Amino acid sequence: MRRLLALTLLLLTVAGLAGPAAAGFAQPAVVGEKPVAWTPDVLNGTVTAMAVTGNTVVVGGDFTRVADPSTHTPYTRKNLFVFELGTGRILDAAPALDGPVTALAAAPDGTGVFVAGKFAKVNGVARSGLVKLDATTGATVAGFTATAGKGQIRTLAAGGSWLYLGGTFTQLGGLPRVGLARVDASTGTTDPAFDLRLARRNRGLVKVEQLAVSTGSLAFVGAFDTVSGQPRPQLAVADVVNARVTDWSSDAYTGRCNTLYDSYLRGVDIAPDGTWLAVAATGGMSGPTRMCDSAARFDLTGAGNHKPVWVNRTGGNTLWSVAISGTAVYVGGHMQWMDNPKGHKSRGPGAVPRSGIAALDPATGAALPWNPGHSRGVGVGVLVTCPAGLLVGSDTDQIGGEYHGRLGLLPTAA
Repeated sequence: MRRLLALTLLLLTVAGLAGPAAAGFAQPAVVGEKPVAWTPDVLNGTVTAMAVTGNTVVVGGDFTRVADPSTHTPYTRKNLFVFELGTGRILDAAPALDGPVTALAAAPDGTGVFVAGKFAKVNGVARSGLVKLDATTGATVAGFTATAGKGQIRTLAAGGSWLYLGGTFTQLGGLPRVGLARVDASTGTTDPAFDLRLARRNRGLVKVEQLAVSTGSLAFVGAFDTVSGQPRPQLAVADVVNARVTDWSSDAYTGRCNTLYDSYLRGVDIAPDGTWLAVAATGGMSGPTRMCDSAARFDLTGAGNHKPVWVNRTGGNTLWSVAISGTAVYVGGHMQWMDNPKGHKSRGPGAVPRSGIAALDPATGAALPWNPGHSRGVGVGVLVTCPAGLLVGSDTDQIGGEYHGRLGLLPTAA
């Protein structure tokens, strides 16, 4: 049996695509297909970020109104609100931000939530693009003084005593930092030792789209070609203990998909055990590479160039987000199919329908039978795993065949 499984995985890796799960193997456990009834509804705009801290969920985006799920009572909540896990009760915390939220991260020590976005004021006080808030009261945490500096913060990840920031900025805390930096999670002071010197050919704009941090490792994706002078096209891994880029690399995303995109990787997550990562990509089907519009797994062990363990292609539709639970790789976007390497915005041979959201087998990459369905729109841009299940955020309002305004929770199986 072990030889058969090894041969199956080898063939899938060599072929570079995921096929149907091998018959006779147990399917990994996934969350339920029916969303819980108690999540609040976001009545306009888009949910762009969520973070779980304690028994609460912080939701960010560019909305202005939310509603209680049981009474349907509307509340004014501009760009940020907080609700209680298990009940959906919208909490009184209502910080005033004068611009949209682009990223959230819960403080590891439970002291609050970090908020990044296109705002210049928080609770009436000048605060450019970055702030730490008390998730219960909505008040600004005074000791954290970092601001966005020059440029925009697009993604946050908190780990240990640090907050990692990615985006299009060129300066942070008075220090030159191109697209990637870390600050002290308590004070906001920029770490002078962490400078990975991201760069692009022809001096193009550097942009980090997404970060994921695990014990000892930071993975990041975006518009860059080199990190610390080493070739790292769109995907890199850093050693956070020694504050340096690792010897891990991949040339899988060297080619361009569509000339309109400066990069086409959009999401990254590291498995709970820290030994592998998964990425989600957009890009269109034009160009010299077939890694466009796909999800892929890469092992993190070993140095040097890494080829994907598996690739699952949508056939030309974007993937925006990815989250690994350990038993499944969840992907979100505005795709219509998975297992679709020969599709061209069409259903190719072997493709399985998966609208907006899908779960992939961590070992093979094949789409699992799980298929709640999600209205497509721009697509599912936020996936967050937590003990309660899988939080889903988007710009649309249908999941599992039910109305759920721009966010939902697919519950952990009993």
